Amino acid sequence: MIGLSDKNATKITPLKKSYSIEGKNYIFETGKLGLLTNGAVMMSDDLDNVMFTTAWFKTEWLNTQADFFPLVVDYVEKFYATWLIGWNRFQRREGRPTDSATLIARLIDRPIRPMFPKGIINDTQILVNVLSATGEKDLGTWWITSSSLALMMTWAPFEGPVAWVKVITTTDGKFIFDPSVEEEDNARLSLVVAGTLDAITMVEAGGHEVSDEEMMTWLEYAHKIIKDFCNAQIDYIEDYKKQFGIPEIVATYNNPDVSMYELVREFLTEEKLETLYEKWKKEFQYELNNLDLITKEYFREKWLFVEKVDTIRDVCSLEEWQSCVDEGSIWALVYKRVKEVMRKNVLVNSKRLDGRKLDEVREVIWETGLLPRTHGSALFQRGMTQALSIVTLWGPDDALTLEWMMPESSKRYFHQYNFPPYSVGEVRMMRWVGRREIGHWALAERALVPVLPDVKDFPYTMRVVSEITTCNGSSSMASVCGSTMSLMHAGVPIKAPVAWVAMWMIYDDNTGDYKILSDIQAQEDFLWDMDFKLARTWNGITAMQLDVKIKWLKMQVFRDAFSQWKEATDYILSKMLEVQPSVNTELSKYAPLIMTMEIPVDKIRAIIGKWWENVQRLEAEYDVRISIADDGITTITARNQEWWQKAISEIKEMLWIPDVWYKWVWKIVKIIDGTWAIVEFRWQTGMIHISKLAATRVVKVEDVVNLWDMVEFEIIQVDTAKWKISLKKKFDEIVKKVEVVKKEDSTNNVEKKSDLKTEENIIDNL
Repeated sequence: MIGLSDKNATKITPLKKSYSIEGKNYIFETGKLGLLTNGAVMMSDDLDNVMFTTAWFKTEWLNTQADFFPLVVDYVEKFYATWLIGWNRFQRREGRPTDSATLIARLIDRPIRPMFPKGIINDTQILVNVLSATGEKDLGTWWITSSSLALMMTWAPFEGPVAWVKVITTTDGKFIFDPSVEEEDNARLSLVVAGTLDAITMVEAGGHEVSDEEMMTWLEYAHKIIKDFCNAQIDYIEDYKKQFGIPEIVATYNNPDVSMYELVREFLTEEKLETLYEKWKKEFQYELNNLDLITKEYFREKWLFVEKVDTIRDVCSLEEWQSCVDEGSIWALVYKRVKEVMRKNVLVNSKRLDGRKLDEVREVIWETGLLPRTHGSALFQRGMTQALSIVTLWGPDDALTLEWMMPESSKRYFHQYNFPPYSVGEVRMMRWVGRREIGHWALAERALVPVLPDVKDFPYTMRVVSEITTCNGSSSMASVCGSTMSLMHAGVPIKAPVAWVAMWMIYDDNTGDYKILSDIQAQEDFLWDMDFKLARTWNGITAMQLDVKIKWLKMQVFRDAFSQWKEATDYILSKMLEVQPSVNTELSKYAPLIMTMEIPVDKIRAIIGKWWENVQRLEAEYDVRISIADDGITTITARNQEWWQKAISEIKEMLWIPDVWYKWVWKIVKIIDGTWAIVEFRWQTGMIHISKLAATRVVKVEDVVNLWDMVEFEIIQVDTAKWKISLKKKFDEIVKKVEVVKKEDSTNNVEKKSDLKTEENIIDNL
């Protein structure tokens, strides 16, 4: 902020403006927090959600030899924003970024990075902090919008504004912008789109088999809202300039010296570059390195190559020094020439490195059941790229708990992706999973969630791990296909198989022509202007991801890509079903057994017992896991059939509903004051009054029965409101007692006979 000091910092008047977009108010405010940053903005709404974003553009002490744009983006979760202390009980503070925070940081980076000019090396940092949140939505509309506005305040060479919106559609086709978490959970399609005033630049989508035309309609709707947010940023920044001013910032670039490029073009003819074609990955890299070596030798012969910078400065004149290029510049010029020729061959001649047609997918092979002890496994191989996907099944209590800033939730299906160094022929240290792995497993997970069975039909927790054993491009796509096959092999009744293909687009700036390529390989990966990934079943789209490097993207490109992509996925789906035509009808013998049963809500308490004693006893005795939901849906997970059946039998006993006149042997479990006996059977308890124990008067209960006796009783009353069962001893027992009374009476004197009751009276009284 220009002219900032301790003397005037407390006198700053913040700039605050509100914008109404799609019926919702969004507020931008600056000049209150983050006074020393190049750009800082608070974005909020009328619902107590507040996000604070800062941007810093470094202009001093730069690494002038950097060959990449050092942009750092972090999304920082603040547990206090949603009234939580959070994390684990040993460290009650925010720690290592969660997977969700990592994914959000990636989502911010992807549409922001292409908006800076090529060759820029100024260290740039974006920090996004959520300071207050209702927890009802994940603020997906805000991340990129606030980052874009903060960058515009820095006056860096950022070609913004950029905005991001989240749109969902309900099952009846209704659009909802900036939805709540609950609305999103029940959506038919969730679509997050980033873009500029002119074009869409990034898409993340997950849907329940939506059609191409539906997707097109929703993309157009999302772009309309993006334009509103971009115009709001433009309006705000104009007022910001008037109030605070924006200092000029000098950007630093490390672009290759293109003055020698014509010399490289002349030397590296298209004929020489033919050596790169029809080569596999390692051969391609060898030939590329060789082109670099012969080009250096060519420059050395012309005395234009600098090997030791300090030495050449000492012995050469300024003119001689300026006419030379160093080693790094030569490599950059070779790279530029190779890219130029390869792009031309695609655009003009429809010629790819490996000789495939533009819409041709590499040969696909499959194998299922590779790992005998796992619950499901499948190897998907497309060309050289391999993904070994493994399924593990367990009970509902093993679901993945998500602990982050938002309210705690869980996943019954989760996908994970590993990309070890050997998969690309490298040696490097193995550490925590990086942003790349987290991004890829989230992508594959989104593609398969729409086809998973309902929890009532398949109550298992499902974990899928994709091990990339060899990679030559599109490994994340391979993990989706491999995971589909492994789920089918494991016996998971998915609704339909899912295939995924990566599409790339190359665009000619001069002519406006473009070509779409199916199934990119690693050697082609640096050519693209649009990276377009789609997953689908036979019926429609389940997931989509899009990244664009150019500043425009006509909707016609989507239509062409959809058509070509459908042909590719149809091919892969047909190959999948040749190997695994349907879901296996039986689970692995090593998979746990799970039964789901529905317990009446009013009976849950009886099943649980006091302090969960019934559940704990069953779990310990039969080595099972019992999960009882609030709606009564109960799952029993066991390691073998025998214990599984025993646990279920006992639960069914607990659910037994008694009927009047039911006779059975009950156990005496308690005697109260010699007057009442409490009995137990089938986990039910009943009460017997002393008057119901015998045909004659009984002085105390112990005269007839004792604690732990097994006695045959009959139900005479059931009070369902209070759940009380009244019993009497079985009629046969009473008859025996009456006969005893008669025998005793025959020996008594006449005076006592007058007090005796007849057999009929005794029975009636009972």
